[in-house]
Amino acid sequence: MPTPPPAQLRLLPFRAVRFTASEDLADLVCPPYDVIDEEQRRELLARDPHNVVRIILPEADEDRNRIDNGADNGGDRYAHAAALFDDWLAEGVLAADDEPALYVYQQSADGRVLQRGLLGAVVWQPLDAGVIVPHENVRPGPVQDRLALMRAMLANPEPIFLLYGGGGPATDICEAVCGEPPIAIGRTPDGVMHELWAVTDRARLAAIDDDLATRTAMIADGHHRYTTYGYLRDELGGADRAPGPWDAGLTLLVDESAGAPDIRAIHRVIPGLAMPEAARRAAGAFGVRPLPGADLSSAMRELAAATAPAYVISDGQAFTLLFDPDRDRLAAAKPDDRGEAWWRLDASVASVLLMEQLWGVSDTAGQVEAEHEPAAALRLATHTDGTALLLNPAPLAGIVAVAEAGEAMPRKSTLFLPKPCSGLVMRAFRFEG
Repeated sequence: MPTPPPAQLRLLPFRAVRFTASEDLADLVCPPYDVIDEEQRRELLARDPHNVVRIILPEADEDRNRIDNGADNGGDRYAHAAALFDDWLAEGVLAADDEPALYVYQQSADGRVLQRGLLGAVVWQPLDAGVIVPHENVRPGPVQDRLALMRAMLANPEPIFLLYGGGGPATDICEAVCGEPPIAIGRTPDGVMHELWAVTDRARLAAIDDDLATRTAMIADGHHRYTTYGYLRDELGGADRAPGPWDAGLTLLVDESAGAPDIRAIHRVIPGLAMPEAARRAAGAFGVRPLPGADLSSAMRELAAATAPAYVISDGQAFTLLFDPDRDRLAAAKPDDRGEAWWRLDASVASVLLMEQLWGVSDTAGQVEAEHEPAAALRLATHTDGTALLLNPAPLAGIVAVAEAGEAMPRKSTLFLPKPCSGLVMRAFRFEG
C-alpha cells in the first residue's frame, strides 16, 4: 500500500457553479443556512424565486406535485434540492465556469474592506492531524442534515470558513487580484458589497499552493459541514478509499493577519426557567446585581465592563448582572479533562458551572437554545417563560489557544463576522476531474 502523503493545508482549484446573472447577485444569495429563520427565509424567497435559500434550506412542500426522473420528490426535501439544482443548471440559471480556479472573495462596506479570502476546495484532513483544527463541538443532528443534502446533490452548496495567520504570497496575490475587474458583484441589504475574482494563472496558483502547505488553519464557521465533508469522503470513496472530488470541500480561507475578524458571542435561552429562580440559584456562586431601569444596550455595556467571567440574565424585561464568581467554586467546577485555556473562556464556565451545576440544564441535551442576537434571545425568553443568558464575545487569542490545545469550546459559542454569503459559488462533483 502506498505511503499516504503528509498532512498539509491544500486548497484546490475547482470549476465554480455560479449564477449566470452575475452583475448584481443581491437577490440570489443569502446568509449561511444556520442563521436563517423562517421569517427571513420567506423574505429571501420573495426577493427572487431563484434565491439559493431554496437549495440550502429546501422545503419539499413548496412543490409537492413536482416529478423528476419518474419519481415524486415532494416528500424528500433533499431530493427536491438536488432536482432544483439540476433544473437551474439545465435552464442556464446556474452554470459551471469553463476552467478550474481559486476565487478571491472580498466583502466591504462604506469603502472599508471587511474581509478578503480565497474560495477553493480544501483537502479534508483528520482533526487530530493538526492541520485543520476545530474550536467548537458539533451535534449529530446538523451533521446528518447537511450530509443528506450534500449526498443528494453530490455537491457542496455553501462554503465553510477557515482562518489562518502569518501573511505571505497567498495574501499578496489576493490583494493584487482585487485591482482587476471582478467577475461577480452584489450588494446585500445589510450594505455589504460582495465581489469575486477568479485566479487561473498557473504561477499564481503554484505560489498559493506552496505558501499554504506550510500553514495550519482553524475552523471559524462550519464545524458541522467540515465533519460532513469527512463522512461524505468515506461514503463516496468506498471501501478502497478511491480518490475523487469528495476528498475536498468548499471553503473560504481567510488570513486573519490581514484583518482581524469581528467575533461576537452566541447567547443562550433556558426555556421554562424563570429569571428570579435563575438569579436565586446563581447567587450560590456569583455576585448578583439587578440592573434597575436598564435596557438591552445599557445592560450589554455593563456586561462589557465587567471582569470575566460575567453574564447578564433577562426575562425580556428586567436585567441582572452575574459577576465575580467564588474562586473556590470556580476552581472546583473545572472538569478534570479540560485545560486552563478552555476554562478561561466565559462560554465554558457558563456551560459547566452556571448551566449544568447551578441551573441543572445541559447545553448539549436539547434543554438550551442558542441565539446569535441578544434581542432574539430576549424575545425567545419572553415566549418560553424562560431566562436569556447573554455573554461577552471570546477573544481570538483565547479561541486559538483552545484550538491549539486540541480542545473544543461548547457548541455554538462564537460568531465570526462577516460570514461568507451562500450562493456566490457552489461546487458540484460532476465538474471535477
